[in-house]
Amino acid sequence: MKSLIALWQKVLAEAGTLCGTSTLRDCKTAAVRFEHEGFSFFTLTLARFADDFERSLDAGQVDDAMFAGFRRHRGLPRFLSGFLRLVFDPTDGRLIDAPSVMAIQAVRQVTNLFRKILLPCSPSREARAFRQYVETDREVGNHGTDVVLRKEFTSMSRALFGSVFSQVDQAVYEGCLTPGHGPGAVADRLTANARYNVRSWPQRLDRVFPLLEFVLPSHRYHAVADEVQSLHPRDELPVKVVSVPKTLKAPRIIAVEPSWQQYVQQSLAAAFREVGARDDRYRALVDASSQQPNRSMAAVGSVDGRFATLDLSEASDRVSVQHVRDLTRGWAWLTRALLASRSTRAEVPGQGLVHLAKFASMGSATCFPVEAMVFCTAAFVGIQRALGRTLTSGDIESLLARVRVYGDDIIVPVDYVQSVIEVLEALGFKVNHRKSFWTGRFRESCGGEYYAGADVSYVKCRRTLPRSRTDASEVVSLVSFRNQMWERGWYQTVDYVDGLISKLIPFPELPPGSPHLGRWSFTGPAPERHDSRLHRPLVRVVELKAVAPSDPLDGLGALMKFFLLRRRDPLQEGHLERAGRPRRAHLQTRWVDPYAGSTG
Repeated sequence: MKSLIALWQKVLAEAGTLCGTSTLRDCKTAAVRFEHEGFSFFTLTLARFADDFERSLDAGQVDDAMFAGFRRHRGLPRFLSGFLRLVFDPTDGRLIDAPSVMAIQAVRQVTNLFRKILLPCSPSREARAFRQYVETDREVGNHGTDVVLRKEFTSMSRALFGSVFSQVDQAVYEGCLTPGHGPGAVADRLTANARYNVRSWPQRLDRVFPLLEFVLPSHRYHAVADEVQSLHPRDELPVKVVSVPKTLKAPRIIAVEPSWQQYVQQSLAAAFREVGARDDRYRALVDASSQQPNRSMAAVGSVDGRFATLDLSEASDRVSVQHVRDLTRGWAWLTRALLASRSTRAEVPGQGLVHLAKFASMGSATCFPVEAMVFCTAAFVGIQRALGRTLTSGDIESLLARVRVYGDDIIVPVDYVQSVIEVLEALGFKVNHRKSFWTGRFRESCGGEYYAGADVSYVKCRRTLPRSRTDASEVVSLVSFRNQMWERGWYQTVDYVDGLISKLIPFPELPPGSPHLGRWSFTGPAPERHDSRLHRPLVRVVELKAVAPSDPLDGLGALMKFFLLRRRDPLQEGHLERAGRPRRAHLQTRWVDPYAGSTG
């Protein structure tokens, strides 16, 4: 961890230079805290400091409840006080009239540097996350939404997404969906190509997604259907709940779906994408093709205060089966398809087999589009209640540019935020008030963070520092970190990281936006060789080389894969011999054109 701490000290020192303040005492404080708390000071304690800093920006002052665990001098913590004094009045903690945007960015960069580093949580924190997953599901199952609100919710979903639901419903009824397998793991542990050789098919799925239509290339192969095992619901594999690194405070809990569930979930997700791309309301409200609309609205909200940015806790795990039934009520085939495609049971480490009340966990292909529509519908119900009248089609059209949902990142007009929060909580969702903003000039959504229109987002160090060239993922991550810091003007830190990387790999200067592993710069590349055949400059770089594992496929499964993937032009070479995510990667040296593919 010493190398990471040295990097943090370098970032802190440059932050002091950029803001014209001394950081010697802050550096000593961090060293003492590290001795007593370990690396968690940089990952957990500083992350709480960052959260309190954001809440103080939103509230317009530092109150007594903020920055617990840090000694104070008058109204401000002593730690990082040189920066805080450029933002808050040191006597009473109130926000000054013209706070330094650079100081705001500096505090956020210093305190959030290792917030999301990919390190495993302690076993106790992981076990607590699994317990919380089960407890949340029990709350979802016991939550009784009032009848009036449910009817209002259904009516609103029809007004917002009725056209999309009708088209997807028709596609389900006519059997026009195109299923597919994703790249991730599955609960039945089949390799990427082996999933196309279907050996079993749940009865629940067969009622909506007939085996003859979704698994076999054509009815010519109907005899093969007799060889496929028909699974009773009690014999279906449960979804496998696992944890993946998120922060050291808590892991991210996701679900690994059985291959057959994931196969049809992909078809529904694709249908929503294709139909939604042609629907103006869907595109304006919940289209998931880009996060930029959310970021742009957050930036605007930080300037004029028009928009509130809301964040939900345990968002996907609190969308219940009842929510989905109410959302799609009136479209029987769509409802049946969504409910058939979900897993009904989960195997949770330390908790056993759990019967699920939630619609789906992260890991399901239908989780993201469905939760976005549920939250968007709830937001419009909140606006309707705030206005005290039923929203007309004209009202909805006027709100299209003022309401936006990307997953669980919600943006609504600030005039209606309290009513929206009330509806969300009445439906059983938990608004994360520590990460939701609407009173001050700070806003965040979809990774975009702004104060008074200025971008105050920070660069994350996602992995430990590489010790040798064989640490391929760590090298790639550090190069990305370096180039992001360069884009934001942290040149002292960039020089320090350049020294680390240059000891491991060839690291030439490249134009900004280059896809190759190199250091972005304004001066551009210095050619090291000339291609006499194509008459172009060349530089020596390393690239990440990863080969898909051997996974041969032939026969009926190969034919089915061809039919499903034929729209991808061209088909990946050798896809019937190798498939799936690479198990390992290494760095390979190449001579490349430094300008090829760059955006600079």
